[in-house]
Amino acid sequence: MFFAIPVAWLQLIQQKVRLIATLAGISFVVILLFMQIGFRDALFDSAVRVHNSLEGDLFLISPQYNALTSQQNFPQARLYQTLGYKGVDSVVPLYFQFGKLRNPESGQKFSIFVFGTDPGRVTFRSPEINQNLDKIKLPDRALFDRDSRLEFGTIAKEFSQGKGVEIELAPFNSILTAYRLKVDALFSIGPSFGVDGNVIVSDDTFFRIFTERKSEEIDIGLIKLEPGSNAEQIQTVLKANLPDDVRVLTLKEFVAFEKEYWDIRTPSGFAFRAMVVMGFIVGIGVIYQILYSNISSCLVEYATLKAMGHTNHYLFTIVFQQAVFLAILGFIPGLLISLSVYDLTRKSTQLPVFMTLDQFVFVLTSVVIMCAVSGMIAICKLRGADPADIF
Repeated sequence: MFFAIPVAWLQLIQQKVRLIATLAGISFVVILLFMQIGFRDALFDSAVRVHNSLEGDLFLISPQYNALTSQQNFPQARLYQTLGYKGVDSVVPLYFQFGKLRNPESGQKFSIFVFGTDPGRVTFRSPEINQNLDKIKLPDRALFDRDSRLEFGTIAKEFSQGKGVEIELAPFNSILTAYRLKVDALFSIGPSFGVDGNVIVSDDTFFRIFTERKSEEIDIGLIKLEPGSNAEQIQTVLKANLPDDVRVLTLKEFVAFEKEYWDIRTPSGFAFRAMVVMGFIVGIGVIYQILYSNISSCLVEYATLKAMGHTNHYLFTIVFQQAVFLAILGFIPGLLISLSVYDLTRKSTQLPVFMTLDQFVFVLTSVVIMCAVSGMIAICKLRGADPADIF
């Protein structure tokens, strides 16, 4: 066994150009997997940014609710009905709608997500938002998401420089009507695959912009429980007593529901899952070709080892060791390049593309498995390595 390790390594490094090309191929597979998994995780993480930023213990949504961007509302009366149950401390209605925001520099209009909330009540967890709620009590005032995508122009940059900034916001399907709002503060939520940017206004301003909306129809109901209350028990009581025109969810369930929608019921979720599988298959094919080529070029050496009395098991051990060496050596540059691409993607799209420990372990394990499977396929050539035939 001690002799097998240097043989496996020496075979790899005897042709340095081939080794470099081999590692480049494996690094490409590593980068491919990291990109696919990174974008898939970003899809889920960005989709629930709003959910995780809401200040609530339980949430009411419409039974027709599919995702945040589907905008299915329900009667406001159902939310206030929950105040009659023990353990419920307070409730807050939340409204939202897609609007169109005009880029001040280019004049182009882009879709943006508009939240309408009662500035006298806490809706979001962010101190950055809550400390500026008084500012939007005035009509036609807004808070702008600094992490919105670049197509909205330099709104956040100019505000940060102390300049007075006004934005032009219109209902999504409106051609002529638009409203000018003064930006009074910035906050951070960020975009998702379905939303490019966010604006928060008071509920009064919200209804002035979206005249077709009614205060009696809300999009999400936030329920704050009394300290020490059991959320699951109160959820069970509300489910048993409220009509079927609402659903009651905990934050964990609300987040899981949104992720499931993007994973199962959208083309994006299917595409990312398919690409991960295809990346794995492509990786096996690439690594197999590399190992097979290496075995073919060293076939005389393997035949010599067999002539010296070594068994097929010994030769298979060498191939598997080579596979592990290649997996580890190819993983390192692939990881470093992926980190750089993650950083570039995050800055360009404002999406939460971050390297996580789960991604690291998954890709490393996948590459080792791919190399092992490829090695098992490639060593079939060694079974026919008869010294008498080769010499």
